[in-house]
Amino acid sequence: MTQLDTSIDINASADRVWEILIDFPAYPLWNPFITSISGEIKAGETVTMHLTLPGKPAMSFKPRIKVVIPPRELRWAGYVLAPGLLDGEHSFEIQGLTANRCLLRHVEVLTGVLAPLFIPTLQDATKNGFVAMNQALKNRAEGTASGQKIQ
Repeated sequence: MTQLDTSIDINASADRVWEILIDFPAYPLWNPFITSISGEIKAGETVTMHLTLPGKPAMSFKPRIKVVIPPRELRWAGYVLAPGLLDGEHSFEIQGLTANRCLLRHVEVLTGVLAPLFIPTLQDATKNGFVAMNQALKNRAEGTASGQKIQ
């Protein structure tokens, strides 16, 4: 098992961060990591997503949503090729710190028999993708991107 764990402090309410996180149609406007995602945000439903890892070819996945707890947690799980080969459970946890400040924790747990082969080649790029997404979400929630106000 390998766990990739990132977090970022955001000067916005947990509700604001949640609104951005579940606004799947807007992902192409701001998200450099998950460049598109579609589907119903409901436990048990499958979503379709396209990922862009820094320095790697784009990938598509169809994970199943496992947990939806507004405005605190969104979690999905999926696999590559077949269950048990390379499985991933992806989660976003939002912890309200004050009325206008929260902590976003962005985590992936990777398991499966092929994990030891793929993790070394994907781990750094995936973590860099998480960090880029976290920063972009922070910028959007705080209303800034390269110093410009976001509408």
